[in-house]
Amino acid sequence: MGQIQMNTQKLLDTARALVANDKGLLAMDESNPTCNKRFGRLEIPQTEEARRAYRELIVTTPRLGECISGAILYDETIRQRTTAGTLFVKVLTDAGIIPGIKVDTGAKSMAMHPGEKITEGLDGLRDRLAEYARMGARFAKWRAVFAIGDGLPSRGCIEANAQALARYAALSQEAGLVPVVEPETLMDGDHTLAKCGAVTEEVLRTVFDRLCGQGVMLEGLILKPNMVLAGSSCPRQEPVDEVADATVQCLLRVVPAAVPGVAFLSGGQSAELASARLNAMNLRFASRLPWAVAFSFARAIQQPALDIWLGRDTNVKAAQGALLHRAKCNRAARRGEYTAAMETPRERG
Repeated sequence: MGQIQMNTQKLLDTARALVANDKGLLAMDESNPTCNKRFGRLEIPQTEEARRAYRELIVTTPRLGECISGAILYDETIRQRTTAGTLFVKVLTDAGIIPGIKVDTGAKSMAMHPGEKITEGLDGLRDRLAEYARMGARFAKWRAVFAIGDGLPSRGCIEANAQALARYAALSQEAGLVPVVEPETLMDGDHTLAKCGAVTEEVLRTVFDRLCGQGVMLEGLILKPNMVLAGSSCPRQEPVDEVADATVQCLLRVVPAAVPGVAFLSGGQSAELASARLNAMNLRFASRLPWAVAFSFARAIQQPALDIWLGRDTNVKAAQGALLHRAKCNRAARRGEYTAAMETPRERG
């Protein structure tokens, strides 16, 4: 009983810290194949050393801890060190950034469900979580994906992924790690904003039902959902305020007030649009919401820096400047203070 009580306080403290002080999460947990694909497009060498160098660039960015509360790492990354020999986990912790870890093993084609995926990684998860906790991780992340299409997502896909998310979350809390629960309704397709809202609501309703069924403590988790958006190939793309309204309306219907924070994924949005939409939610609704509305962006923070770095040591400082700029923009968005003027060179300097 003492261990459970100790874990409870630890989970509460970590979950609150992840969304405190208008900060958010930096997702740097791309799998090696995904990272290599991004490197390949920019003709950066697709090697372990190049990945290590890029991640060192990120974790050693000066003042990053002013805007970023936690960083989600990948299995390779949590074991890596700077050129000076310091573990990335220590670099992050010294900067006041909480280290986290992606623990799913990827979304695979779902049997008997064409066009749908099931996220794997529950086998052996208890032991892996214990190892990551020993290495200094304080939270974990698991992503499930839901495609919108003709008859998709199916109930079978929603149920199976919600159950896996709930089992992962329970195992994480048992290990003293805050689960970041990521059910992502994908942007791909020509569906309307209303369709995305309906699917997102159904998915989240099922996920929270399963989380409660597994005894997961809602106060000790972070939700990482998609924003409610029209499909990327839909002819009508709603303005920022309509996206903010639809997203908040959806979340208010299904996300319990006990959850300390909602940290949105960027999901392929441009860096500027992701910041603007997050800003609109906080500007219009923050005083009326039961949970913090934060960010857990990957590409929407990293991509500008990656485009500058290109694998060259001479570009590290400029790339770090771009990374910090995006982090600052998103911290401003949490306060409802982000404006397009922040993107001008004079403001960025």
